[in-house]
Amino acid sequence: MNESTGGQAHRRWRVAALQMVSTPRVADNLHSAARLIDEAVAQGAQLVALPEYFAIMGMNDTDKVSLQEDAGGGPIQDFLAAAAARHGIWLIGGSLPLRTDDPGKVFNSCLVYRPDGQRAARYDKIHLFGFRQGNENYDESATIKAGTRAVAVDTSLGRVGLSICYDLRFPELYRALGVTDLLVIPAAFTETTGRAHWEILLRARAIENQCYVLAVAQGGRHENGRETHGNSMLVDPWGDILARQAKGPGVVIGDLEEARLAEVRASLPALRHRVM
Repeated sequence: MNESTGGQAHRRWRVAALQMVSTPRVADNLHSAARLIDEAVAQGAQLVALPEYFAIMGMNDTDKVSLQEDAGGGPIQDFLAAAAARHGIWLIGGSLPLRTDDPGKVFNSCLVYRPDGQRAARYDKIHLFGFRQGNENYDESATIKAGTRAVAVDTSLGRVGLSICYDLRFPELYRALGVTDLLVIPAAFTETTGRAHWEILLRARAIENQCYVLAVAQGGRHENGRETHGNSMLVDPWGDILARQAKGPGVVIGDLEEARLAEVRASLPALRHRVM
């Protein structure tokens, strides 16, 4: 971490997760996202993150394919770049559909924008969700092409590791990122899997990587009938939950403290004790 909002000995940075209940209509979702960004900035947020599928939660899985954008331009990307520049914040655009070489599939991509509106990083979701239980059936691989590269980005708030939703279940991905100060995890966890595992996995990732975790979720009943778990939260490096929102749209906000990171890593130097 290399930027301060206070004295040098007590550096801290404010971050926000914007929980949404996205609809099949991109324009409506971008309007909701803009309102939540305004709220977060009004509370002092310097880094703001949106959930997975923030711009489109379609009636069918193929809806996002028809709304795919070329990397570098399109209504959703233009919205993110403009919002970051207007507010002078780091903005993490949960996920949006970007074009692949397969006309029937998209990348599910998380884009990071600098405070000047320039794109700083892109992460394509690596692990694709598959689940079957009773009437619930999900197969992301039918419409999504998997990414292949782990991505972390150096920001003025520290080193930020990226992942999306189902990636949360694969701890080796986070080890591949190296030492990070913050993991940002946009998601649209189902209510079934989220109720069972979401909080446990988030706290585990924070504890084992000795960093903050900002989990930013879809949270409610969507027009397509799907229910997402919500529970967006900020978790500290000891695994303590600092802020949370159970359901519905809203802003989860809290501070990253450099001293807290240093304290945890000094008292229990697990990152230095690694042998594999």
